[in-house]
Amino acid sequence: MMNTLVENLTALASNEGVNSTPIEGVHIYKASTSTGRVPLCYSQGIIIVAQGQKQIFFDQQTYRYNPDNYLVLTVPLPAECETTVEDGKPLLSLMIDLNMSILNELVRVFDEHGLTSNTTSVQTKGLFVSECNASLSCTVERLSASLRSPLECDIIGKGLIREIFYHVLSGPQAKPLYELVSHNTHLSKMERVLKHLHNNFEGQLDIEHLANMANMSSSTFHRNFKQVTATSPIQYVKKIRLTRAKELLQDHGLKVKQAAARVGYESPTQFSREFTRYFGQSPSECGRLSLS
Repeated sequence: MMNTLVENLTALASNEGVNSTPIEGVHIYKASTSTGRVPLCYSQGIIIVAQGQKQIFFDQQTYRYNPDNYLVLTVPLPAECETTVEDGKPLLSLMIDLNMSILNELVRVFDEHGLTSNTTSVQTKGLFVSECNASLSCTVERLSASLRSPLECDIIGKGLIREIFYHVLSGPQAKPLYELVSHNTHLSKMERVLKHLHNNFEGQLDIEHLANMANMSSSTFHRNFKQVTATSPIQYVKKIRLTRAKELLQDHGLKVKQAAARVGYESPTQFSREFTRYFGQSPSECGRLSLS
């Protein structure tokens, strides 16, 4: 079954990196070479690997995902990632953005059937890895086949996305997804805050405003923020700014001072220092690599 999935994703992933598909919120990632441990920012979503292996280093733990399991990110998270390409075969993965309307609908139905409590209680973090069983693998393969046909995408694509969410919600590690769609859990409150930070990372960080947004005291807010993201609000925003700056340098050709100002740094010197410490190369080196 997985060989068919590899075949479909290979046909759809013509470029290195992220490839779009006919379905909004569904992408295919391709990497032809292994990479060491590098920082990046993950978006909310489900990542299913067809070929190769990835490792996320988060909160002093290592999360491995490969064709035997999948990764779920309940919130956008800065982390470090390592990519392993085996036997010269490129890493191929299917990335599906979290669709909150589908999740809300399915959780409501699960609750009506008394199934919500069947999930395993775990410490709330912003990600988890779970086994990719036969039912989920079959649905993923059907989705990958539909992506090769605009007609099938229009007719059955969205239904297959819904079915994938159903299988993920049925998994033993899915409790954070139930918490995510509830309005009064710590994770749902943190998700609203993190989305706000991603949309407003250039401005001044106002902890009191963020704590009020989460309806928490400042001390409770800091504690829950670190539990979900494994970092402080200040460090979280810094990682978002630096990651966005790297994109501006590599993909848009901005100069170092321009990129620094765009992401909210008043001092180019401080920006260069923190960028070099985080990525292991200076902003100017990063810009030159994008031109080579």
